[in-house]
Amino acid sequence: MIPTSNPLQRKWTSFLEAWETPLFAACMAITVYSLFALLEGPLWRETKGNYFSYLADAFLHGQLYLRSIPPSVHDLVYFHGNYYLYWPAFPAVFLIPLVLIFGIHISDVLVVLILSGASVGVVAQVLRAANQAGVAPLDRSRRGLLVLFFALGTVILPLAPFGTVWSLSQLLVFLLIGLAYMSALSLMGWKAFFFTGLFLALATLTRSHTIFIGIWPAYYLLKKHWPDGLGKILAYSVTGGIPVIFAIGLTLLYNYGRFGDVTQVGYDYHNMADIFVENYKLYGPFNLFYLPTNLYYQYIYYPFPWRKDSFMGGSLFLLSPILFSIFPVFFKKFKQPSVLFLSMSIFLVNIPILLLMGTGWVQFGPRYTLDFTLPLLLLVAMGIKDWRLSILQLLVAISCFQYFLGTYIKSRLT
Repeated sequence: MIPTSNPLQRKWTSFLEAWETPLFAACMAITVYSLFALLEGPLWRETKGNYFSYLADAFLHGQLYLRSIPPSVHDLVYFHGNYYLYWPAFPAVFLIPLVLIFGIHISDVLVVLILSGASVGVVAQVLRAANQAGVAPLDRSRRGLLVLFFALGTVILPLAPFGTVWSLSQLLVFLLIGLAYMSALSLMGWKAFFFTGLFLALATLTRSHTIFIGIWPAYYLLKKHWPDGLGKILAYSVTGGIPVIFAIGLTLLYNYGRFGDVTQVGYDYHNMADIFVENYKLYGPFNLFYLPTNLYYQYIYYPFPWRKDSFMGGSLFLLSPILFSIFPVFFKKFKQPSVLFLSMSIFLVNIPILLLMGTGWVQFGPRYTLDFTLPLLLLVAMGIKDWRLSILQLLVAISCFQYFLGTYIKSRLT
């Protein structure tokens, strides 16, 4: 704790440092998210976009298409008289125990709230582990502030309170990525490789492009175990690689089982919003044509004052200005392997996001950037080590204010 004679300052510092504790951070985050969720109704409600529970029900009955049709079929795939999901299937597998016990109409709002709180707790643990490992040394107050920033000043805030298939897949994949990074930082030997590979495999089965987020953990594990010798490293690498290879194989098999083509995920048949239909016919789901729009809405556009296109996204950096701290790290330390591989993880995960036909609408903030937020936070931790705490607190306060306002407006208008 930073020494001070001011009682209020001591209490504030204690509060910041409490956020560095995973359990406290998770509980505080769930509390705030739940207050926003209550703006739309009871916490135990089910949304119209609770599609993964319907897919879990289908799996329990031995089929890949939906057995029951949800109230809304927006974004579902209609193929040969049946409805499918185009999203990878692990979130439905994750929900199978709940659907088995409580039935198909489980509350996706509650599930997403719990996943969100767990994600915040994992971020606190990853920053602890990164500090202990010397990857991103940071004092306890700054770590706590960074966890608070992630929980309340990034795009997780408008995703956490409102359920739906979109939030569930993104929050689940973030949690799995966090567990993979935590395994790489905290474990040793075959356990480190196996659990890192396992969580990355499950992330790939949740959002396929997040396989690239594993570039930094792979580098870190090889570096950490290099003294063990080539033989052990090869054995460890096989241990970690098998789950990932298995996940890729399952994905191809799942595609073939639904559509008779290992490369077809259902985009050609899905019930997309009308605004996407014309461009999809001309350019398909991924194309350089979409790059300028996605760059604009994810990195340049400022959604205030509120207007018609504010639900298209918002600048990652203008809404969370503390993220500007990554640029000095990038330019001054780019040749350091850890910085290089963290940057590569972010860049490669971002490529399919920038080439996708939609920005993630309807949303507040650049919600797809959550996929690479964890390596981004590690770069921020490297960058703010010597920044004045007062400046960091001001930047975090700006982020929190903007996301609180945007999340509130979103809850009222969507």
